[in-house]
Amino acid sequence: MSVAVPLDGLRAAIAERGGGAYLLTVSDDGRPHTVHVPVRWDGDALAASAGKTSARNAMTRSAVALIFPVRDGGDYSLIVDGTAAASDVAEGRVLRITPTKAVLHRAAAIPNPESSCEADCVPILPSTTRSAS
Repeated sequence: MSVAVPLDGLRAAIAERGGGAYLLTVSDDGRPHTVHVPVRWDGDALAASAGKTSARNAMTRSAVALIFPVRDGGDYSLIVDGTAAASDVAEGRVLRITPTKAVLHRAAAIPNPESSCEADCVPILPSTTRSAS
């Protein structure tokens, strides 16, 4: 279940979640690269400290995502898509991320109360085990 976050409401949504998020970039071989980074506002962009791999990935493929995790069981994750530009500054590599889209996301309600799943899933095996005869 997703709820769009208007970009003009993004500052408040991030302020509620604190200054850390998971940064997702894509490597040369197409694999995702995920790290936890400190995030702060820099004008109208988000600034995230980044290591060599994250900065290199963002310089080659500028589409990135930030995921601010849930704070408790009933909460939504905040997912921010953006375009990144890497730069070296005195405190290390920084990605300056211009947000392009943001959503609040959480697993949808359980469609079947008898299900053992905690989201929109369908069990493919019965929950009871039969003994072999």
